[in-house]
Amino acid sequence: MRYFAFIRGAENQGKAPAGFDQAMQGFIGKWLRDGTLAQTAGLARSKDGTRIRISGGKLVLTDGPFAEAKEVIGGYAIIEASTREKAIEAVRAFMQLHIDEWPGWEGECEIRAMDFVAP
Repeated sequence: MRYFAFIRGAENQGKAPAGFDQAMQGFIGKWLRDGTLAQTAGLARSKDGTRIRISGGKLVLTDGPFAEAKEVIGGYAIIEASTREKAIEAVRAFMQLHIDEWPGWEGECEIRAMDFVAP
């Protein structure tokens, strides 16, 4: 089964430490090789984003940055796991990498089973 995981955190936590990117690349490479990871991406900063909302039956476009947002989605991963528990185990390892390689970083990762995937 596939699971969608997205990571949220404050954008103003500073630049990642030098070793973080290298550790993340190794982690992603291992997951791609063993089939745990189907796809992943980091997202551009929210200042370059646009929100499209429906309000009063009309579309409202708002360009970033979004001042009211304390946390933003910084990236996502599509995980292949045979059980929910295995998906959670994989994401726990991903979050542990943040603890180990980026002391002081704070955020969260939400995991959801994918009910529908378009071909």
